[in-house]
Amino acid sequence: MDHQSGKIYTVQFWLLCSSNLLFSASFNMMIPELPAYLTSLGGADYKGYIIGLFTLMAGLSRPFSGKLTDTIGRVPVMVFGSVICVICSLLYPLVSSVAAFLLLRFFHGFSTGFKPTGTSAYVADMVPFNRRAEAMGMVGLFSTVGLSLGPSIGGSIANAWGIMTMFQVSAVFALLSVVILIGMKETLHNRQSFSPRLLKISRSEIFEPLVMAPVVITFLTYFSYGALLTIIPDFSNYLGLQNKGLFFTFFTASSIGIRLLTSKASDRYGRVPMLKIASALMAVSMLIIGISTSPQMLLAGALVYGVSLGINSPAVTAWTIDLGLPEHRGRALGSMYIALEAGIGLGAFFSAQWYGNRPEHFARVFYIMAVITLLATVYLFFIYRNKYVRYMRKTIRLKSKGH
Repeated sequence: MDHQSGKIYTVQFWLLCSSNLLFSASFNMMIPELPAYLTSLGGADYKGYIIGLFTLMAGLSRPFSGKLTDTIGRVPVMVFGSVICVICSLLYPLVSSVAAFLLLRFFHGFSTGFKPTGTSAYVADMVPFNRRAEAMGMVGLFSTVGLSLGPSIGGSIANAWGIMTMFQVSAVFALLSVVILIGMKETLHNRQSFSPRLLKISRSEIFEPLVMAPVVITFLTYFSYGALLTIIPDFSNYLGLQNKGLFFTFFTASSIGIRLLTSKASDRYGRVPMLKIASALMAVSMLIIGISTSPQMLLAGALVYGVSLGINSPAVTAWTIDLGLPEHRGRALGSMYIALEAGIGLGAFFSAQWYGNRPEHFARVFYIMAVITLLATVYLFFIYRNKYVRYMRKTIRLKSKGH
């Protein structure tokens, strides 16, 4: 990858993509099996915490991963995230109580709190501005493939050789991700050695004000993702869809397809125009899902949602990098990922409350999601102003020079 030539698809780039695929598959392959495993420990009433605790820790760790990404380097942060996956995967078979399981699940969230932050900053360092979204889309494509293949791989291994073997394979996938990363060249200049003082986070280091706009869009658009994770399994069953994972297969397939077709779109036409299209399509997908009365309509909604997410994700990540200062790239990405985790977590929580295990409330939940997503479109059309960003950049640079 060379800023001058504009070349991005090099050996280093494909190694990073491969590491992402293995990492994503590692932590996601156990998701379908964890509810039954927790039930076997006597924790059937705590299934909702499997995603919640993981997401909570991921969000809490973002300010730390952002700061460390900007100080000790991108590669060490990525390695740390993958190593956490290795350790946690090996520890799951050793837990014998519900409390120990939930604590382990909580700390497992460190993995996604660190690896994506370092990965995005690494790509941004080595990719020219005019190909940033394209590169982010390709890296995200490999992550999506890992996320979609992981559950089927994990389920097949658990069925054939048992859940303990599945945990071990998960650890191997994560370890291979680490092995790939160790041989990669660091892109951060003027690195610092790790010191415990770097773990002290000031208020200004938690959030990067320059990226307020992508943070708002990320939060509003990922609210619906949390709702889908929570409600779709029951809604699929209610509509007679035997395979509860089919919805996610459809939206993953369309997300991958649109990334391949439009990988250069936001580099060519701009981040905001593409995000306007993505958020509007996402609102439409929520309406389609809300009015679904058959499996076919539900899967049609999944396809539209996948398209919207496939456009949204690389564009909003590239936009975050565009707006943030290079020296605070990790902080900027950390701020965006905090919004992502908050959106997913709150979307899951509130959708469960609004649904209340009552089938007649399915439509209501997704109509509310449509309105929340539509707020992102309204924000982009009528509220966001680039002048604010230019003013903030100038202010921050003056402060950094002591003026």
